[in-house]
Amino acid sequence: MKALKAIADKYNSASLIFRIFIGIVTGIILALIFPNATWISTLGDLFVGALKSIAPVLVAVLVSSSLCQGTGKLDRRFGMVILFYMLTTFLAAFVAVIVSFMFPVNLTLATEAGEQAAPGGVGEVLYNLLMNIIVNPIQATASANYMGILFWSAILGLTLKGIASDTTKTFLSDLADAVSQGVRWIINLAPFGICGLVFASVSGNGLNIFVTYGKLVALLVGSMLVVSLIIDPLIVAVSLHVNPYPLVWRCLKESGVTAFFTRSSAANIPVNMALCEKLGLDKDMYSVSIPLGATINMDGAAITITIMTLAAAHTVGISVDIPTALILSVLAALAACGASGVAGGSLLLIPMACSLFGISNDVAMQVVGVGFIIGVIQDSVETALNSSGDVMFAATAEYYQWRKEGKPLPEFLTGKKNK
Repeated sequence: MKALKAIADKYNSASLIFRIFIGIVTGIILALIFPNATWISTLGDLFVGALKSIAPVLVAVLVSSSLCQGTGKLDRRFGMVILFYMLTTFLAAFVAVIVSFMFPVNLTLATEAGEQAAPGGVGEVLYNLLMNIIVNPIQATASANYMGILFWSAILGLTLKGIASDTTKTFLSDLADAVSQGVRWIINLAPFGICGLVFASVSGNGLNIFVTYGKLVALLVGSMLVVSLIIDPLIVAVSLHVNPYPLVWRCLKESGVTAFFTRSSAANIPVNMALCEKLGLDKDMYSVSIPLGATINMDGAAITITIMTLAAAHTVGISVDIPTALILSVLAALAACGASGVAGGSLLLIPMACSLFGISNDVAMQVVGVGFIIGVIQDSVETALNSSGDVMFAATAEYYQWRKEGKPLPEFLTGKKNK
């Protein structure tokens, strides 16, 4: 027992990033040496399955508990956070359109693209979005329908706010803390899950996956980096009149890195909540805006849908003008917030966007197939962008209010010691 405890202590004392790096390297080595040892990929399936199972429950209890116990109002700071989410989605789509026109891609389309049905148009997507909001709350939690979860959790929290006893509020708070701790335990085992996921990707597709679709991956990742390192910091700088990069780097380091490897904004909520607490933000505000951002902050989806759809158009020789491409990609990205409970997420909205350009569904579903192949990189970077942005803009809205009230900004952001 002492030996096991010593091993566990050694494991926990190492940084999570270092442990994940070891998991990646181990997964690649095992895939190259023992490609038929498929049981190793079970570690990845267990990790992803655990995150998918606990994340809907986490969002439900966090939102209900926060609204039930909140002492403040969702004032203009909350409105600013929503504005930032929508603005960056538009700007992300704009960046993706420009990049796609500057560096057009011809796809080598996959032969199969999966069996899931994609939406037929914007009207259908919006209708499904509204229906997902009012679905049975138990069904919403079981199917990871985050729009329904948010709606019913908000209803429950707001109704309990005025009638719940202190005992009930304490129970909800303890339940939220317990579920958050459970997610932290799962994330602590991420190196084993990452090892399994990397093994499955490399053993199934080989290292050539990073070459065959290299240009497409470069466009996706490059666009997301532009948004993460230029567009988002510019918004922070304009809002706060300070050097934004101390906040940007901190969000990327403490939120983006874990989100990259877990590939789940919802599962990354406890990490973001802890970071918000370190940044000195108002809990009444971030305990609502962070779960909301995990569902509707769609910068990465805007980029994915835009680049993949315009790549399909270029491949089949369809000419699309920039204004049309921008408008349709933004509409598709906004609709993607209602597809959070669907496997494939933003990828399954590509056929809808393609149909608006007159691209056949057969071609569009092959593009979805390509998306699933490169998803190991695309989805990771997309999640890192979205999740780190959740914290960044919650902090920006809060610090903006501090400036208006004459309250000094944190030392790490201004470089000046507060008296």
